Amino acid sequence: MFLFSFIGGMVSPYNESQVFRKTDHVWKDYAGATYNKSYIFTTANGAEFPAQGQQKFILATNKGNDSFEANDVTYGLEQKGEDYWAIYSSESVATVLTLKGKSTYKQVGNTEITDEIKEGYEEAVANDANTFEVDGTTYTIEKAGRENQITISGEVAFATKKVFSAATNDAEMGFDFQQAALDAIEAGDASFEYDGATYELTTTEKETSTEVVKDGEVYATVSNLLVSPQAKGVFLSLSFKEAVEQAIADKASTFTAVNEAGEEETYQLQTKNTQYVVRSQKATTVNDTYSGPSKKHWLGTDGNGMDMLTRLMYGGRISLMIGFVVIIIEGIIGILIGGVSGYFGGWVDTILMRVVDVVICIPAMPLYIIIGSVMDYYKIDPRIRIYALCAILGIVGWPGIARMVRGQILSLREQEFMVATEATGVRISRRIFRHLIPNVIPQLIVIATMGLGDVILMEATLSFLGIGVKFPYASWGNIVNAVNDVYVLTNFWFVWIPAGFLILLTVLGFNFVGDGLRDAFDPKMKR
Repeated sequence: MFLFSFIGGMVSPYNESQVFRKTDHVWKDYAGATYNKSYIFTTANGAEFPAQGQQKFILATNKGNDSFEANDVTYGLEQKGEDYWAIYSSESVATVLTLKGKSTYKQVGNTEITDEIKEGYEEAVANDANTFEVDGTTYTIEKAGRENQITISGEVAFATKKVFSAATNDAEMGFDFQQAALDAIEAGDASFEYDGATYELTTTEKETSTEVVKDGEVYATVSNLLVSPQAKGVFLSLSFKEAVEQAIADKASTFTAVNEAGEEETYQLQTKNTQYVVRSQKATTVNDTYSGPSKKHWLGTDGNGMDMLTRLMYGGRISLMIGFVVIIIEGIIGILIGGVSGYFGGWVDTILMRVVDVVICIPAMPLYIIIGSVMDYYKIDPRIRIYALCAILGIVGWPGIARMVRGQILSLREQEFMVATEATGVRISRRIFRHLIPNVIPQLIVIATMGLGDVILMEATLSFLGIGVKFPYASWGNIVNAVNDVYVLTNFWFVWIPAGFLILLTVLGFNFVGDGLRDAFDPKMKR
């Protein structure tokens, strides 16, 4: 019980206390800016204009056509300005089947059938009207017996390369507002009316944008510059966008603007192809990677900012655990197979030794690589991989112990004490495991101690090849795996040399112990 609890405690990943980090100031992407060269589609019902419709619109305008068809809907075009088009359609919205005074609605187009549309339709039918209006959109009823059709006629969307930017986050800038503003700009008007309010239009000093002014304050701007935040939920003020546009015009690499907290902050402006990236300097917590040996980190840190001394200690626990567990598995299987084979002999011995020969002939390394690749493909949990590695190494490595046990028992079963056990009627299992196996224990201990080093080397090799112990768990083998990076190999010796030295020291130590035990158990060596 103590052994299994001890082994279970060895297999544990790193926690936050073993990951050392430092605070640094880095430039992070804050916003993106570009002069808009593509059309922006705005629909009357607030829905997204169909992607197929956008593609067909571009083809139609390039060819000079005044209409196009998309998703079984025919759209008409009217050019209102250089980069401003009105899109019209007579789109089927729904069919209505009325039976026994109850109407059933079936959606046909892209417009959702809301309760307002249903109420407007019922009221129009009750008043024997052919049209009704909902949220500024006029719907037409085409009667055909018990089944009527609801269609939309008129302007359903517009496309423009102009970008609307609101001064506040809660500014209302829907379809009708943008349409009224664009119509006024194209007509050269100084103001326009919308929803009972008067909006004035003024051009900025450099004539790069138009300001929409309400009650003496800027309500929105209309320009070709599209500035969008990198993170969701971030509102970019007009002053910030003006600062970006000014910096682009001046070809400046940095500029100063007021941030969300109302404080002035310096931003960096970088060009990526035809786009601009606005970056802000942020305090962030990053891994203290490849830090050299110091008082805080006696053996430095690795590429993940983990303390190498801590990592080596955890790696030693797992490497030794794998070694001991594999030797135990090999010993159990080898003792059972070798003991039964040596005691019974004959056809039992022949069958079991052929099994041993088959296992010995299995190409171990290709088998390990195949199983490791399969576990990688199925993304097996790193903890399960450790136990699977122990089982695989143990199942493949037991034939040597089985042969040794068989040879010893073939010799011991002819001794006088075994003749005595047979004469006294001791059962077979007791003869094997109570009288024969204990006499093989000294040789087993020698083989186990010397084989322990081989298992640790094999685990290190597999982990080095990337098919053994996986991150976040550590072993000396996957620590040495860092030498696959030539830059790390040549510049950060403290990442891989200590692990390699510990493997050498451990294997050498177990070999010395094995040699010592062999000499201690061999009577001839005492002469």
